[in-house]
Amino acid sequence: MVRVVFAEDNYLVREGTAALLAQSDEVEVVATVGDLEGLLAAVAEHVPEAVLTDIRMPPTSTTEGIDAAKRIRAEHPDVGVVVLSQYAEEEYAYELLREGAAGLGYLLKERVADVEELVRALSEVAKGGSVLDPRVVEALVARKDKLEHSPLAQLTDREREVLQHMAEGKNNAAIAKALFLTERAVEKHINSLFHKLGLSEEPDVHRRVMAVLAFLREEGQPA
Repeated sequence: MVRVVFAEDNYLVREGTAALLAQSDEVEVVATVGDLEGLLAAVAEHVPEAVLTDIRMPPTSTTEGIDAAKRIRAEHPDVGVVVLSQYAEEEYAYELLREGAAGLGYLLKERVADVEELVRALSEVAKGGSVLDPRVVEALVARKDKLEHSPLAQLTDREREVLQHMAEGKNNAAIAKALFLTERAVEKHINSLFHKLGLSEEPDVHRRVMAVLAFLREEGQPA
């Protein structure tokens, strides 16, 4: 049997899911908790084969599940983790898996009703495998396709560095100083990236703003 620690801040969901898992003879829920601190403590105490955790829990109800998964995998590499999310959020899935997918899973909460599928996912990550919800895979593929076809993908590494400094509000002189370039070289890089982003015909101030907005959108920062 796969010994599991389950973390979910909603009491009814926590107890209901634990009851569903109790119907399976392939898993044993050794502890249920409602927050990040409780999850980490339970893993340290019970050292289960797998963890099932909601993505949002106290204290901030943002990305505690992802934070916990990374920490658990680092401190207990033999413990697999399945993160549950309400939506197919590719940004969260990317953040969870970007350093490696071994022993990790990302499923939508709607899958909880399918006990067999949930048990399979827990068993898979416990063995060091990975599990991704089909809808999350679709979102990640769409993200990759979007990035590959983004005009920003055409920029050189140096041009991206210049654009990043532009996003920080630096003028050409400050960018030149930061990158150990001449102002003339910075101007050439800026003109090149303007051209690649299709901003060649715009007024200079507007071009800088539009270029920075494009950079912020791709980097996932608020624009």
